Formats: sequence, C-alpha cells, structure tokens
Amino acid sequence: MILIGSRLKGIGLGVMGMVGMLIFVFIFHLRPGDPPLDVMMIILSIVTTAACMQAAGGLDYLVYLAEKIIRSHPSRIVFLGPTVVFFLSLFAGTSHVVYSMLPIIFEVSVDRKIRPERPLSISVIASHIALTGSPMAAATAAMAAILMYPHAALDVMKIGIPACFIGMLAGAVSVLRMGKDWDKDPALLAFNAAGAGAVSGTAVGATPSSTPVGAVRRPLKSGAKTSVLIFGLAILTIVLAGALPGLLPHWSAGKATFAVNADGSLKIVTLIEIVTLGATAAILLLTPTKTAEVAKASLFTSMAMALVSVFGVVWMSATFMENNQTQIKDTLGMLTASYPWTFSIAIFIMGILMFSQSATTKVMMPLGLALGLPAPALIAMFPAVNSDWVVPGYPTLLAAINMDATGSTRIGKWVLNHSFIRPGFVTVVTAILVGFALAKVLL
Repeated sequence: MILIGSRLKGIGLGVMGMVGMLIFVFIFHLRPGDPPLDVMMIILSIVTTAACMQAAGGLDYLVYLAEKIIRSHPSRIVFLGPTVVFFLSLFAGTSHVVYSMLPIIFEVSVDRKIRPERPLSISVIASHIALTGSPMAAATAAMAAILMYPHAALDVMKIGIPACFIGMLAGAVSVLRMGKDWDKDPALLAFNAAGAGAVSGTAVGATPSSTPVGAVRRPLKSGAKTSVLIFGLAILTIVLAGALPGLLPHWSAGKATFAVNADGSLKIVTLIEIVTLGATAAILLLTPTKTAEVAKASLFTSMAMALVSVFGVVWMSATFMENNQTQIKDTLGMLTASYPWTFSIAIFIMGILMFSQSATTKVMMPLGLALGLPAPALIAMFPAVNSDWVVPGYPTLLAAINMDATGSTRIGKWVLNHSFIRPGFVTVVTAILVGFALAKVLL
C-alpha cells in the first residue's frame, strides 16, 4: 500500500493507507492501533500559523531579507544559498519556503558563471534537513512527544540543529566540483551563447507554478514584519518551555489524557498547539490579514494533503507494528542491540517510501524505543527521516529542476542518479555521525 500510495503522490499515500487498514482489520482481523491524532494536530496547528504568516506577507519579508544576504556575497552562492535556505526553513518549519529562493539562487549562479546544479541541489536538501530540529516542524514536535521525558524537545533541538547544519555544510562541500565547470560544459556554453541574460530573466521573473510563497519582488504587505515578530515570539515560547518545563502548569498525577501526561505535566504537543494557534489569532488581530486569505494560502492547502497522508499511512503502519511487535523485536532486536546505528538505515528506507518526515518519525521512533534503543541514539538518528529526496518526485526537487533553465539540475537516465543524490546522502550521513558525537557529549 505504501509503494502504491507513493506512486499516486498527494493524498494517495493516505487513502492507500486506509485500504491497508481495511485489509488488516477485516481480512487479518488485526486490532487497530491508535491513530496519529497528536501528529495531525501538530501539523494542523503549526501549518495554520505558517499559512497565516504567509497571508500577512511575513514569508515574503523573510525571503526579501534572505535575498539581500545572498546577493551581498554572490561568489559564495554554493555555501551561502543553502545556509540561508537552512535557517529560513528552520524558522518557518517547512521546506516549501525554498521555492521563493530558487529563482534568486539560479540568477546569482548564472551571473557568476557557477554551475546552477551545485547551489540548487544542496539548497533543496538544506530545506529538508533543517526540519529535524526546527522548533516549528511537526517532525521535531512528534519526536519530542514520542520520547516523553522532560527536556526532550530541547535535547532534540540542541543535537538536531547543529548536526544538521554541519551535515548541510558537508553536502555543500560535496557539490563544489559536481558536474563540469561553466567554461567546460558544452550545454552551459551554448546557454551562454544563446543569451543567458534573457533566459535567466524569464526564469527568475516568474516563480514556479507550484510555489506556495508569493514572489518576493511585489510590495510587502503592511503586516509582514508584525507577523514575523509574532511567529518568532511563538518559537521563543516553545523553546523556553522545552528548556524550562517547570514553568508550565502542573496538575496532580493520574491517568494520562490527550493533553496531560500521567505525572500531571502538560504534553509538549499541547503546548505547541496552544501557542501556535494563539499566535495565529494574534496575527489576525494585529495585522490587516483576513481569515479568508489564510484559507486560500497555499501552505494551508498543503496542510490538508499532509493530514490525509499522515492519518492513513501512519495508522496503517502503527496497526502493523503493534500487532507484530514480538516478531519485529526477535528479528531486529539483537542487531540493533549490537549495532544501534543500523536502525538509521531502516528509518531512511521508510522515509523514502513515506515522503514525510513527521510520518516516518511517528512510525519508526516508537519501534526504536520498543527495540530498546536509548533516547540519545534515536535523537542522533533523527536526521535519517530526511530521505524524501531519494525518489525525485517531491515538489521541491521538481521546482529546482524546472527553475534551472540551463538544464544542469536534472534527473538521470536511471531516475535515481539525479542531481540531489550526492548532496543528500552526504548531508544525512554526516548529520547522523555528528549527532552521535554530540549526543555523547551533550546528553
């Protein structure tokens, strides 16, 4: 069902997951597992806030600032481009902000006669890897909720952010000599002879049709800066709450509920939901943004697809895992006990199929705990959920390929030998290795 759903794309993964549930429940008579309501509520809350900031012009303002940084040092585009994209995605909690940066990165590359494939490929990877550690990413919140111990959210961030950033830098180094240089590539020379300025002007002037964030060259809305400030305060609140859980309300111990842990402490997912949707209300009240504009924002629309996909595939996977835990433990238990890092391979493979960091996290990390893997090891392996770029069907990859008018960013003859394979593998593997090193020191 996962294989069929991944080919259908969009909501296909979710609906095929429900077909799997039909088979499990009515044919094999498996007891249904718990649906991923916590992850779904996290996605709904966070993406609604990001969509509200987008409708208020906040994402356009962030991209405007990012463009100024990139254009100030154009010769360093291979490093500066992905670095800016990394922190932009880290702040927004979504990889889709990369769409508005792709035209800028492409234009600067053409102006400096740098092979566009190099900065474009690693910038797309940077937009994905930034999510495993972002306080506003659903995957990070899901990871903290699964670990369920005080300071879990802070531990995920303090390991994930530096590990993924270093991994991204390693990925940038790996593409420095990828492909032929501009003056040695016949295709790039032909592009230059045909009038690169005119072609790049056309490509840069128009944002890809799949772009969820509007073109940055239009006038900024009056509430743009205010929405960014409110969004930033929401992030700060979540980070401080993760670092200082004692400041949060606490009730007497009892039965765990959807919002409260058994020890009476407030669940991190509950905090994120309250803070982010509260920030959404603040943006609507303090800026001239209309609720109808939020509902029409492309990030808001993408949330619906994410909810359907996560609901179906994670519920199906959870049902399978819960009904086969004994067999899974017997098969993988001894291997992971001797070589814990091997579990990251299983995470990576599942991420390829699921096309979602949060869904992969929800399915695989509880399995890791069931296998007896310690929390620091799972946090170190967390970047492995970033494998949705292996099969070149994710919108961010396709947008970069379509943006590159030179044709240097492409999908190879064998499909998997595309421009993003090298920087993707280098980035993820390095992030995991650095994560293990940091976990030994910091956790």
